[in-house]
Amino acid sequence: MYRITLVLIARNEAASIRRCLDSVRPWVNHLLVLDTGSSDDTVRLAQESGARVEHFPWIDDFAAARNHALHLAQSDWNLVLDADEWVTEGGSELATLRQLRPDFVGSIRIDSDFNTTSGSGACASSWISRVLPRGVRYAGHVHEQPVHDMGVRKLAVHIGHSGYSPQAMVAKQGRNAALLERALLETPGDGYLLYQLGKDHSVYERFEAAADCFGQAAQALAPDHAVAHDLLLRWLYALKKCGRHEQAMHLAESQMGRWEGSPDYWFVVGDLLLDWACEQPERSETLLPMIEASWQRCLEIGERPDLEGAVQGRGSHLAATNLAVFYEGTGQPHEARRYRKMAENTFL
Repeated sequence: MYRITLVLIARNEAASIRRCLDSVRPWVNHLLVLDTGSSDDTVRLAQESGARVEHFPWIDDFAAARNHALHLAQSDWNLVLDADEWVTEGGSELATLRQLRPDFVGSIRIDSDFNTTSGSGACASSWISRVLPRGVRYAGHVHEQPVHDMGVRKLAVHIGHSGYSPQAMVAKQGRNAALLERALLETPGDGYLLYQLGKDHSVYERFEAAADCFGQAAQALAPDHAVAHDLLLRWLYALKKCGRHEQAMHLAESQMGRWEGSPDYWFVVGDLLLDWACEQPERSETLLPMIEASWQRCLEIGERPDLEGAVQGRGSHLAATNLAVFYEGTGQPHEARRYRKMAENTFL
């Protein structure tokens, strides 16, 4: 029997830490929380939830904190989570690790809730290596990555993540950007860090800076890098927000052959074309059929949660809703009703 430990670093996470620990407790042998300087009830709540709590001074280095926690855990398997995450599906899959030799790294699905620009909720999925055998350690001050030469297996484990709530984003504002800029001084031109900095700029609506970072990241990263799909989607969105529609469409067309099987790609293209048509109505005659075809293509493909950065619903109810609005706006009430009903059925 191999031992599994939840390894978690936290600071001032009283609002969420109990949810995390309660969701994991049935599936692991131990709960380890490394507190990095909480001034709220985080420590007390963690202890009441059955966790071993240790302490580590925060030195603006996520890898240092995680590595210290992993050193303290001394477990065969380590499940690395943050306090604003929790197990939603696949706990029994975690439990089966007790019978598996720790000779691979496990990738699990993180489903992040966030608000769209319309104020509605959405959920984006990422596959991240979070199940680590003994001895694997992290590198990187921020958006740290485990360093290893082992094979990676996708595990049927889903994790909820509330770190993109409006309250959480206010609390984090400026922190990650400063750490990323410091890291880029040490490793200039690092594509992954540029991608993460672009994400941070985009979240806080610094779209010109975001587009610049994404462009540099695309030049630095290999075309088949794990974040390539998400990078393209975010780059297109940033260019749209900057009003650089023609540049965005040239980019989208250059990537069509690779991502034609992605509903997220077609969803973002349709959104980009609609924004362009609204800004330049004289183009509408050309753009409207392309918008319609893009969102219909989303429904033909269906959901693709295996793709990095996939947003749930772009292959179903979100695309159908957009088509319903499209047909209402173009005077096609029968089609509008059909797609509105489709959206309601697929959302349920």
